Amino acid sequence: MIIQSKKVWVLGNWLEAQIEIEEGKIKAILPYDAKKADKDYGEKRIVPGFIDIHTHGAYGFDTNDAEEEGLRNWMKNIPQEGVTGILPTTITQSEEVLTKAVANVAKVVEEGYEGAEILGIHFEGPYLDQVYKGAQPEQYCVKGTIEQFERYQKAAKGLIKIITMATEHDDDFELVHYLAEHGVIVSIGHSGATFEQAQMAIANGARSMTHIFNGMTPFHHRNPGLIGAAMRFRDTYGEVICDGNHSNVNSLNNLFLSKGRDYTIMITDALMVKGLPTGTKVLFGGNEIELYPDGSAHLTSTKGLAGSTLKVNEGLKVLVEKAQVPWDYAINSCTLNPARLLGIDDRKGAIRAGCDADIVVLNDDYSVEMTYVKGKEAF
Repeated sequence: MIIQSKKVWVLGNWLEAQIEIEEGKIKAILPYDAKKADKDYGEKRIVPGFIDIHTHGAYGFDTNDAEEEGLRNWMKNIPQEGVTGILPTTITQSEEVLTKAVANVAKVVEEGYEGAEILGIHFEGPYLDQVYKGAQPEQYCVKGTIEQFERYQKAAKGLIKIITMATEHDDDFELVHYLAEHGVIVSIGHSGATFEQAQMAIANGARSMTHIFNGMTPFHHRNPGLIGAAMRFRDTYGEVICDGNHSNVNSLNNLFLSKGRDYTIMITDALMVKGLPTGTKVLFGGNEIELYPDGSAHLTSTKGLAGSTLKVNEGLKVLVEKAQVPWDYAINSCTLNPARLLGIDDRKGAIRAGCDADIVVLNDDYSVEMTYVKGKEAF
């Protein structure tokens, strides 16, 4: 199959080009009209498939639910926003619940599914700080141990790729060292770490920060905290929720321009209420949340932000049109940068010969015209 457009994002540049696809891979990039095209998208933008590394659920399903069909339905439908790769994300709960959740993901991966590719699991908690826990249930926030994590990873059949944890509670960085040595990415989040504690955690193996600005120590010019660390340590990856609700668009601009084009990662942090009607109330981690008209989800008890219903294509629009982030910074944040963090940029995150044919065609208003997952029309 050959598709083409006069705006194909290749090597950080717009090319008039064709993409030749064979057996789920990009076989070649050719000049526009070099061969007879199966589909010509004209002036529509063709970009790499989006990768969401921090998302809890959608369409009434939460990763912690451990329901096979709910997970399959999520993967089948999520390409409608251009997502081709995903890390289903847990929330802090009991060991029994979390074990079932990760085992369910592993089972679905093993038995097969359609739609976006499950690239692993993001294990958010339960090793979090009590003060900065956010919507995570306090009674299940515990101190991390290697022994317990090994049980989780065994149930997950090795699929846990990222863990969010409050590294300041890890004595001598014992768990951080273990995770780094075993290829699990440590992301500092829901943490009360000081700037200095964050610096030492990064020096000892932490490689990322979870939803910067949210669930962490704030910035002050005499006490920069975790937010200051995120901006200062520019070659450390940093997730950020780009819905304009969790962080003001000017804060998004500050973060992206501080860190540059290679280390900031857009996430949705989407919850199971994504795709459901405004006013819907559900239990999330044992706490009731409600979906607001602006797409944000809030705890009914405290009215505090609990998560989002952001779509990645809409996050891209927020970054470019409202936060005034340069296009290459914005598109990298949901394609190449998460692929690099996961160590899969040899096959994901770019339109390049040899990569998986994960491709999104965008309309001028950022709506998705077409999504291809490994060359197959997924939306």
